[in-house]
Order: sequence, then structure tokens, then C-alpha cells
Amino acid sequence: MKTLLILFLLGLHGIATAAPQDRADISRTALEFVQQQTAPLPGKYSIQVDELDARLNFAACDHLQAFLPNGSRLLGRTSVGVRCERPTQWSVLIPVQIKVTLNLLVSARQLPPGHVLSTADLVAQNMETTQSSGYTDSAQISGKVLRFGIAAGQMLRADMLREPYAVTQGQSVAVLINGAGYSLRNTGIALNNAAAGQAVQIRIGAKRIISATARADGTVVLTQ
Repeated sequence: MKTLLILFLLGLHGIATAAPQDRADISRTALEFVQQQTAPLPGKYSIQVDELDARLNFAACDHLQAFLPNGSRLLGRTSVGVRCERPTQWSVLIPVQIKVTLNLLVSARQLPPGHVLSTADLVAQNMETTQSSGYTDSAQISGKVLRFGIAAGQMLRADMLREPYAVTQGQSVAVLINGAGYSLRNTGIALNNAAAGQAVQIRIGAKRIISATARADGTVVLTQ
């Protein structure tokens, strides 16, 4: 009986004094994961891993593995997961703040809506951001059109820009109709603006309206 009591007390002692997983190791695993994932990317990354709640305890782990949860991205306010695979299984999500410093393109001066961008309108500026919507290469946006006016020094984003119209509303356009073994050509009036590759409604004659696809040369092709 005495032996059993001693073994029982030793067992309780083992449970009470078993060292939990060091929370610093968990945070370090998340940090190293983000550093590895962002290392090949352009720009200089700043990474801040939030401290885990001191009230949380995790069983000691022989192998910690970081992962990116579904829907998360390695920029801005996000989360990185860390899980234990052995000897026990558990996982935790750690809030992380990721910023990147890049040479992003901004407007060299105030520009009006409808302006067609050229390299003369753009200047590179070293900026820290938590978004992925900026441009670093002028070739990506030269020739595109501003949807609205912007101030000098404003960062260019995709939602500010559109492709130039290949066809404009009210324009007389050549309509190409291609089929197996034949090709026809007609003329119609565009009922909406459309960039190359976009859908456009064409009125042919007094009442007939067809759907077509605008081409860069200003003609349209009947949508089959």
C-alpha cells in the first residue's frame, strides 16, 4: 500500500512539474517561417510577431512546424500557424504584422482623369507598405488610363487604372464575322466603351443589336 502511494505521488509530481513548450520557441518558429518565405521576394521586410498569451500552455514538442493558414497572406496584419506533430498534436495561430519597403511608382505631378500614363508621369519612391497593390516597373502601367484625377506623389494602384478604349460609344466600327470556311464584314455602331478583349454591344442597322469582342485595332469580332 505504501509503495502504491509513493508511485501515485511520484506520478502527480511528474504531471505538476512537466515543462510545457517554451512559448519563445513557438514565436521563433513563426518568425523564421516568415523570414524564409519572404527572403526571395523584392523589397526589405519588417516582421513583428505578437507575444503569445502568458496564460496559454502547450505540451512540450519535439518538432514544431509553421504553416500559412488558408486565406492568410504574408503581408499586412495576418496570422501564421505553428503546430506540433510529435509527441502530441496541437496548433496555434499567431498574429503577425508584416511590412515591406519597396521602390514604388508614384505620380510625378498632379494628373487629370482620363490621362494616358507615360514614364514621364512616374517617379520611384522608397515606401513602406502593408499592401500588395503598388507597382515597381513603369512598363506595367505605361499606356494605361487614369480612372480619376490624382495628386502629385500619390502611389499608383490597379484600381486607379484601366486599359485604353479600343472602341468608344457611338463609334462606327467594322464588324468581323468568321465561320468555318467563310468570313464576313459589316459595319455597326458601338453602344458602349470597350478595351481590347472586352465585350461590346453593336447596333447594326435600325434595330439589330449583337454582342462582339473589341480588338486593339478598333474592329470587333462577333461573339459566337
